[in-house]
Amino acid sequence: MSAFLIDLPRYPFLQYALLTGLLVSVACGIIGSYVVTKRITYIAGSIAHTVLGGLGAARYFQTAYGWEWLHPLYGAVFAALLAALIIGLVSMGARQREDTVIGALWAIGMAAGILFISRTPGYNEDLMGYLFGNILMVSPGELWMIAGLDIVVVAAGTLFYNHFLALCFDEEFARLRGVRVEIYYLGLLCLTALTVVLLVSVVGIVMVIALLTLPAAVAGELTKRLWHMMALATVLTILFTTAGLALSYGPDLPAGAVTVVFAGLAYLLAVSGLRITRRHGRAKQP
Repeated sequence: MSAFLIDLPRYPFLQYALLTGLLVSVACGIIGSYVVTKRITYIAGSIAHTVLGGLGAARYFQTAYGWEWLHPLYGAVFAALLAALIIGLVSMGARQREDTVIGALWAIGMAAGILFISRTPGYNEDLMGYLFGNILMVSPGELWMIAGLDIVVVAAGTLFYNHFLALCFDEEFARLRGVRVEIYYLGLLCLTALTVVLLVSVVGIVMVIALLTLPAAVAGELTKRLWHMMALATVLTILFTTAGLALSYGPDLPAGAVTVVFAGLAYLLAVSGLRITRRHGRAKQP
C-alpha cells in the first residue's frame, strides 16, 4: 500500500483509477441497493454477460471498418439496455419462461462477444481487460463517459426514489395506488444495465455482480431504511474499490479480483458477526 500512496500524486493513471472507483461507487451503492432489495441479481448477471456482445461488436466495427467514433463502451451501453428491455418485457407479458430468456441472453451475449473478438484484426488485450477488469487502464475519455453515465444513474435513482421503493417492497400496493409499475420496472432494469456498464471498467464482466450486490448486502444487514442502505453501500463500495486498488498495486495483482475478494470477506464477516451477536443476545434472554 505504501507504493500506491507514494506513486498516487505522481502518476495520472492512478488518479484516474481512483476517481473511477469513486464515481462508480455512488451509482453502485444506489442501484445495488435496489437490485438486492428487489432480488433481481440473476437479471443483472444476464445483463452483465450480454455486455460482452456489445463490446466485441463495437470493437470489431471500430477496427475492421475504421469507425473510430464507436468506442466499445457505446456498444456495451446498447447491449445492456437492449437486454434489460427484452428481459423486462418478457417478464411482464410474454408466455415464455423468464429464466429461459435470461439464460438465452446470457449465453448469446457471451458467444457473440467471443465471435466478434475472434474476428477482430489485431491484438485484443483491451477487450480482455473488460472481461476481467483493469481499472488502471481507464483513459481520460473513458472517465468522462463513466462520469456521464454515473450522473444519469444517480439522478434517475434519486428522482424516482419513492416509486422504486414502492416497486421493491409492495408492487401490488403500488399498482393499486396508480403507479405505473411496468414503466418503473423497465426503468429500474435500464438503470441496472447502465450501472453494470460502469462496473465493467472496474472489476470486469466476470465479477461485476459481486461488486453490485455485496456492498449493498452488507449495508442491508446493518441498516433498516433503504436510503440508509444506499448511503452505507456507497461508502463501502468506495472503501472496497480504493482498498482493492491500493493493495493490488504493489504486488502487481489484478485490482478487480482483489476488490471482490475484499468485498466478499467483508460480507462473510458481517453476516457471521451479526448471527453470532444475535444468537448470543437470544441466549441471554430469560
